[in-house]
Amino acid sequence: MSGSNVSGTSGEQVIVVGAGIAGLCTALRLGGGSRQVTLLERDDPPPEGGPDVAFDQWQRRGVGQLRQSHAFLARLRNIIRDEHPGLLQDLYAAGCRDITFQDMLPPKLQGRYVPAPGDADLTILTSRRTTLELVIRRYVEQLPGVTIRSGVKVRSPITHRDGAGTTVVTGVVADTAAGREEITADVVVDAGGKAASLIEQLIKAGAPIVETAETAGVLYFTRHYRLRDGREEPPRGDVPPSGDLGYLKFGVFPADNRRFSITLCVPEIEHELRKAVMDGDTFQRICMAMPGMAPWVDPATSEPVGKVIGMGDLHSRWRSLMAQGKPAVLGFFAIGDALVRTNPLYGRGCSLAAVSAGVLRRALDSTRDPAARLGIYDRGILAEVKPFYDLMLKQDRSAIRRARATLTPDHRPRLKARLAKSFIDDGITIAARSDIQLMRAMMRGFHMLEHPEAWLKRPQNLSKVLGYWARGRRLNAHAYAPQPGPDRPELMATIGLDARADLLQAA
Repeated sequence: MSGSNVSGTSGEQVIVVGAGIAGLCTALRLGGGSRQVTLLERDDPPPEGGPDVAFDQWQRRGVGQLRQSHAFLARLRNIIRDEHPGLLQDLYAAGCRDITFQDMLPPKLQGRYVPAPGDADLTILTSRRTTLELVIRRYVEQLPGVTIRSGVKVRSPITHRDGAGTTVVTGVVADTAAGREEITADVVVDAGGKAASLIEQLIKAGAPIVETAETAGVLYFTRHYRLRDGREEPPRGDVPPSGDLGYLKFGVFPADNRRFSITLCVPEIEHELRKAVMDGDTFQRICMAMPGMAPWVDPATSEPVGKVIGMGDLHSRWRSLMAQGKPAVLGFFAIGDALVRTNPLYGRGCSLAAVSAGVLRRALDSTRDPAARLGIYDRGILAEVKPFYDLMLKQDRSAIRRARATLTPDHRPRLKARLAKSFIDDGITIAARSDIQLMRAMMRGFHMLEHPEAWLKRPQNLSKVLGYWARGRRLNAHAYAPQPGPDRPELMATIGLDARADLLQAA
């Protein structure tokens, strides 16, 4: 076994395990200064060439969601814009695109839209995941003090116990082209994704890392499409190209270079539907049954690229590196899915990783004391990440209940549940679709620019929402979006499945 130090002799040495989006965001926010940041990536580097070559050829065994739909929420786009404007220009040059606040307005609000300060901050950056990762990686490789080593399989952490018995991480053992190697550093960051091994090994070795987890209750199915020559993306109409039908969620994701993807999100308990959707023809028929999606997948407009790609094992997971107010481990941080794993339905995973990397930078800049650093990191994660995680859990649990209700004949929700649903559907949603100022306020939470529920706690906003709710469905009829798709029996008949499949016994 040979020994080595991370490249560079000046400044703090940081190892980042994993060069996916979380690892790259860590390098973006820690690199470029006096620190020496080394990313250790087990997969091969991207092939030479542009976005289409990367999509067709790049193999990333460690990234199961590589070809699922992706977009960067405004929080992450704004970080790139403000801290790395050159990277944003590189992304545009590769074909990545903005979806602006105005683009996302319902058609009835489009005609009344007047730009306001802050609207530019509510912009989504959209592209294929392979394009985003390719461009960011090539940019990161040029940052001063940053090195990416590919084909490096990290095997285990290098640890010892301090005088208080706390585990201290000082590096990693890895298999490299030169053989097994000990790579030491001042700080080790696990950005290995949902299957991150370092933090798992520390837990198994007895580090008191606290963990809670639960199922997201859904499976994902994505297919990519290419616009035919001479055809453009369909304009936004009254019926949106995304929706939630209870038994099925769906969405169109515009991407780079005349590509787009469609994701169908199926509840775990819809066993027959989730099996059928893997068939390309069935996937197409489902999309054609949705009025807002049908123009996108019309064979005259686009053609599918490849097969339907499924993704299961979707769990939410929260880990804390502090145990009862004390560090569970020192010299070590986890980031991205290794620390907080979220349901990809909400599109916040990449942004949460970038936010966490900013918290880590703040902790490392504040002090050299390992315990103080971890305390700052933990408090920052609780303040800037936990609110979005908690809201996601509430939404996931509600969706699971709704999916079960759809499969339960004669289900009658309780009054409290009916009121809660009405407040969302007939109050919040209608108010936002009727009032541009409320839409702006709500989108700030959606894009992680503030606490996700802060906008609704402001008296003037809550008063408006309650006012629209009190008006009732008749007076608000103009603000309701058309039904985004068929009910379950109709869709099941369309794709040749028995609507009685998977029905549950009433509780």
